[in-house]
Amino acid sequence: MNNKRKETIMKLVSDPMYTPMRIKELATVLQVPANERLTLEQLLKELIDEGKLMCTKRGKYKALSSADMVVGIFSGHSKGFGFVTAEDGAQDIFIPADSVNGALHKDKVLCKLIKKARPDKRCEGKIIDILERGATTIVGTYEESKQFGFVVPDEKKIGHDIYIPKKMKFGAVSGHKVLVELTEWKDKTKNPEGKVVAILGHINDPGVDILSICYQLELPMEFPKQVIAEVAAVDDTVADKDKRGRMDLRDIVMVTIDGEDAKDLDDAVSLEILPDGNYRLGVHIADVTHYVKEKSPLDLEAYERGTSVYLADRVIPMLPHKLSNGLCSLNAGVDRLALSCIMDIDTSGNVYNHKIVESVILIEERMSYTNVKKILEDKDEELMERYKQLVPMFLDMEKLAAILRGKRQRRGAIDFDFPETKVILDAQGHPVELKPYDRNVATKLIEEFMLICNETVAQDYFWQEKPFVYRTHENPDPERIMSLLDVLTSFGHTLKTGQKVHPKELQKLLETIKDTPEESIISQLMLRSMKQARYSEECIGHFGLSAKYYCHFTSPIRRYPDLQIHRIIKMNLKGKLVGKKEAELFERLPQIAKQCSLRERRAEEAERETIKLKKIEYMEDKLGQEFEGVINGVTSWGIYVELPNTVEGLVHVTSLTDDYYVYEEDKFRFVGERYGKVYQLGDVVKVRMTALSKANRTIDFTIIAGDKL
Repeated sequence: MNNKRKETIMKLVSDPMYTPMRIKELATVLQVPANERLTLEQLLKELIDEGKLMCTKRGKYKALSSADMVVGIFSGHSKGFGFVTAEDGAQDIFIPADSVNGALHKDKVLCKLIKKARPDKRCEGKIIDILERGATTIVGTYEESKQFGFVVPDEKKIGHDIYIPKKMKFGAVSGHKVLVELTEWKDKTKNPEGKVVAILGHINDPGVDILSICYQLELPMEFPKQVIAEVAAVDDTVADKDKRGRMDLRDIVMVTIDGEDAKDLDDAVSLEILPDGNYRLGVHIADVTHYVKEKSPLDLEAYERGTSVYLADRVIPMLPHKLSNGLCSLNAGVDRLALSCIMDIDTSGNVYNHKIVESVILIEERMSYTNVKKILEDKDEELMERYKQLVPMFLDMEKLAAILRGKRQRRGAIDFDFPETKVILDAQGHPVELKPYDRNVATKLIEEFMLICNETVAQDYFWQEKPFVYRTHENPDPERIMSLLDVLTSFGHTLKTGQKVHPKELQKLLETIKDTPEESIISQLMLRSMKQARYSEECIGHFGLSAKYYCHFTSPIRRYPDLQIHRIIKMNLKGKLVGKKEAELFERLPQIAKQCSLRERRAEEAERETIKLKKIEYMEDKLGQEFEGVINGVTSWGIYVELPNTVEGLVHVTSLTDDYYVYEEDKFRFVGERYGKVYQLGDVVKVRMTALSKANRTIDFTIIAGDKL
């Protein structure tokens, strides 16, 4: 009803004959009864928040499209200027420092366009109003002077220190990491004012650095009391009554295969060879929705969190530990409730039959990736004897995974193989080792089984035309692909493109550059040229996987979209996804998908910032040391070098003193005018670490003379 009312309002204000009106005039024209004036006021406010309407200083309403106005999110810069990203995804708008008008990083703002875009410049704007503060609290380091205190924000895009009156420091001393609440910013020529609302600890205390990132990104640290109470009331074991009416799969041999330190085990796998030589693959996923009831406090908290967040020294779970590590976790030797997708797959990798059922399962063994790898790759005699009843199944799983991978590669799925960094910490939280995650035959086996399961479930519900949450990945932006082509040309590679690039062409390129010096650089640039995957109520395909249908079904303990999909499937299996319930879901799913995507971005940022922080801390005691690295970025201000341990640093152009170097933008390289020495992407160089800033999370290198290797 309200959506239809909004459409009526927008139709009126968008009419060429419309002149801006006050709320009373709008009420008269729209024939709104006196008892519904408050509803009209609320709808107008919502339309303003959605960036469709604006209210002038005189209280008159008009459509934004007619006023060169844009609603978007402000991204600040430490030097004062910033950019506004429009909510419709249009090009960013540059905001000069004198036009920021008190906006802070991540604020939702109303921006007026001042100058149109040119081929060599972005369009320029001025912030007219701050619609919503991106953050009411800011994390930073407290410093004290004689008359007052101030907080230096951890987020460098907030280009202002926060002034703290003495009476508002509440026990903070210099060096404390604090949480500050903004109280006022009346005079835009002065710093914003705030008060300390929490002391997180001293900057040198163990764990405070990562805790600060958690607060900065507003990650929820504790579960509300009503959620704890709800979970406390859940039995510790699966009740017999809960097993009734489910398919009993306890006589099927199945295992979990995870990392050694994993505690939230949400997927198990089984494999049988059918009489005709085909495969029956079972992917059995914890039935989390049995315990997380729709719209309960637990469900609402899981929706707000969106995902579990895995940081270097801690996990912030989506669900309390009693569920995530206990009753929902598929621990070996105990009955568990599951949602099973059982697929019959031929020897070419085609799923020719499948069923999705509520089940009760019993895990035979809790296997680790390491041990399965030792069995399949190393033929470890001790392990093969220990798990002799399972070894034939593992060998068959390896064959099926290879078939599925071959099929994906033939259709053009892009398989990036980046060395993700694993940080090993000591008891005090200090990094003692950086190493890549091991991606081996066991991890790839589980990856293939989860992929085919996710595709099968998505395809099933697409053709049923039921409301659903898909995992989508749109085609790359043509401009970014053209930039990638420039880099490829400089390395002597080509890419076949038409109006749009096919993922198969990118996969062919990855095969061409495999084991070459430029492999890492081109792979990273290719990844950056693509759009981010997201959740959507529409099935528009997954470019990176070259899949028409895809979803996330396999991790409901740690991802809310998977939990929502399970809820949809169970309603459908019971014949309840019809009529009013189906219509309600169709209406709600766009917001659910958006929320899940936003929470995923937040988690990724937290994980990325934590790794970056620990990399810097790992390098702190290595000033002056020499390293060998690869040039993985060239810009007008310098050369970025990546070390084998994945640490990256900048060789500033001013440190290249043995010649005058010219930056050749089109070839991504520096060339010495006098001696002709070249530094370009992919070159191996020897560097010395000369500076490190933990606050800015940056490392400076200089290239050692005699350098290129």
